[in-house]
Amino acid sequence: MADIRHSLQIAAPADEIYALIATAQGMTAWWAADVTENEGKVELGFFNRTTTYRLRMLAAEPPARCEWLCETGQEWTGTRLVFSLEATKSGTLVKFTHAGWQAETDYFVSCTTTWGELMFRIKAAAEGHPRGPLFLAASLAY
Repeated sequence: MADIRHSLQIAAPADEIYALIATAQGMTAWWAADVTENEGKVELGFFNRTTTYRLRMLAAEPPARCEWLCETGQEWTGTRLVFSLEATKSGTLVKFTHAGWQAETDYFVSCTTTWGELMFRIKAAAEGHPRGPLFLAASLAY
């Protein structure tokens, strides 16, 4: 099994960051413009919905931790998105793991790079300088 890991200091309180990572509405501020929520599951559409990721919350411990199970997606099915938030003197330390990949494929490497960019978009949104979602609803590129 392979994991993607990132850690980033954000100058914002954990509850504000938690709202960005644990809700469909929050995800539209940094991840994807095409996000829907139905029966407790969040679905993110990419590239005019040629790719979709459906996420189900496994653990919600506001404002310290949330964990999503990926139910769909190329190589994502069965992986988990884990966000841990720790208060610090200057805000919050966010630790992220995309856990449980079957192998370190080219797609895994691409997702590692993408998650790095997404972490900085979470930071910008939480600190009041939103850059918007990385993936726009009608865009074929980001």
